[in-house]
Amino acid sequence: MHAFAVARAVHGIEPLVAAEIRRSGLGVVRGLRHREVWFEPSPEAGLLGLRMADDVLLVAAVVDGVGHHRSALRRLAGAAREADPGRLTRPGAGRLDRSGGGLEVSASFVGRRNYTRFEVEDAVGAELARPLRLAYHSRRDGGRPPHDAMSWRVTIEGDRAIIALRVAGRPLHRRPYKTASIRGTLHPPLAAAMAELARLDGASTVLDPCCGAGTTLIEAHALAPGVRLLGFDHDPAALAAATSNAYAARTALAEGVEVRGSEGRSPFAWAVADAGRIPVADGCADRVLVNPPWGRQVPPTGLLAGDSGLLWREVRRVLAGDGLAVALVHDGIPRGFAVTETVRVSLSGRHPQIAVLRKRG
Repeated sequence: MHAFAVARAVHGIEPLVAAEIRRSGLGVVRGLRHREVWFEPSPEAGLLGLRMADDVLLVAAVVDGVGHHRSALRRLAGAAREADPGRLTRPGAGRLDRSGGGLEVSASFVGRRNYTRFEVEDAVGAELARPLRLAYHSRRDGGRPPHDAMSWRVTIEGDRAIIALRVAGRPLHRRPYKTASIRGTLHPPLAAAMAELARLDGASTVLDPCCGAGTTLIEAHALAPGVRLLGFDHDPAALAAATSNAYAARTALAEGVEVRGSEGRSPFAWAVADAGRIPVADGCADRVLVNPPWGRQVPPTGLLAGDSGLLWREVRRVLAGDGLAVALVHDGIPRGFAVTETVRVSLSGRHPQIAVLRKRG
């Protein structure tokens, strides 16, 4: 049974995830909800190849009439009891193996409820574990399930809940290449969305003036392997993380395709530089991808500490006349650019927008 799958996503990019599913031939999209794309997967679908999804789940039960009162716990437990989880199969891989690590459940819901996520998890987990003859590992009181436990999700929005099984051993947003990190590093599926909006077909050089741990450029390379990638950052520790992550990406197989340049040479070039004075020629970049420093977590440094507008002056300078800049902006659209498209997202309790920009004038 694999009638429905759900791709979980950052709120705001659900339409982009739906477009990725259609474009990749992974299935037929049936609907969008808050942070969810519902689709019927193709029989041979490689669901683990989705770049913009946080996670992919196989739906075991859809439960309507789940209200805000505690009676919802009994309703969810009953649905889990009738779900027959042993019948679930992964498209293209057959029946899912039982896990020697037991079973765990992670729950989330939108809005206030008269029950906790832990109560939902325990109500559902005990019923799923019984027919599979697996130990249920509760997260209540700080419990941490084994890393190899079979992972289930319960999501509740409005009066509808789904009980679903994670396809992969870990969420898709936890990229294998992310061996090093820094404060404020960009969420990989969001970086993939920025790369998608940059329309990399035909581009030859992509530049990131605030590259951090390299996530945006690595995601751009996964989408367009032949593109030259230039990453700059004021912090040497960030460049060390970016170099490590790019090396991991180059030497690993990503969804069956090696993440390398066409001739085996690394397409990445990293250098310590101030984003207020990028050491490249005018108009050298077909695309600029940038997640500027923002807030207390990642304050501006170098020349940007005195004038954050210098970043946008430099982006305009290095961008080719017909190029595109894709930026995650928190304080409005920068001056000197015409807006092609915007996508508002929810990220770390804030609501920035991905802006696709062209040079004005």
